[in-house]
Parts: sequence; structure tokens; C-alpha cells
Amino acid sequence: MVRRGGGEQVGALAVKRDANSYRGYDDNTLEQARTVLKLRQVGLSLPEITAAMAPKKSEAQGVVRAKIEALENEVRRRRQAITFLQHTVERRRRYLDDCPDCATFAREPCPWISRAKRLLTSETCS
Repeated sequence: MVRRGGGEQVGALAVKRDANSYRGYDDNTLEQARTVLKLRQVGLSLPEITAAMAPKKSEAQGVVRAKIEALENEVRRRRQAITFLQHTVERRRRYLDDCPDCATFAREPCPWISRAKRLLTSETCS
């Protein structure tokens, strides 16, 4: 199924129209639509998809390489989280930041704690 709007509006999908302004989906257009859908499934935004499908190969590669790097970072973080949780369940060490496999993950700043500290600091300084 190809939904109206979205990709067509930002130029990610080039759909030809006939004399009556009806959209015509030839094989090339359907292949483009499949590509757009797959790129959305892997996390690219519509503007990123438009850039990834650009005629200039260097522009397209830059967007795709950036997404690959972001996904690899996400995979690395999730692997660290899994290791951290496994070690939590197994209680390999008394303090997880003593564990060489978990230390980096366990010592990362927590956004909630950082925000709470800022709030407390701003309240006491006022």
C-alpha cells in the first residue's frame, strides 16, 4: 500500500500524474516506494530519505553512513545495557562500577540525576 502525502511532499517519492491528475505507479515508482518504506523502517526521516535517494552519490552516501554510525552506536549501547543487566542479575561484583565490563556503562551520567542536581542547585541559589 502506498499512502498519499508524506514522502511525496518532501520529494522522497517521484510520482507521475496523468492528464486527470491521477497518480500513476509504474514499476520504477513502486520500487522507489519500497525503498522509501525500507529506509523508514531502519530509522531514516523523510528528509534523510530524500537526501539518501539524491542523484549525487556522495550526498546519498553521507546520509547513509551517518545512519550506519548512529545504528552502530545504538547497538554498542544496547550490548552494554545487556551486559550490565546480566551482571546485575548474576551479582558478579558488589558494585557494578567495579566490574571492568560494566564500569563505563555504570558510570555514564544519568540525565535524571543531572537534571535533579541542576534543579536543586537553582532552588538553593535563588
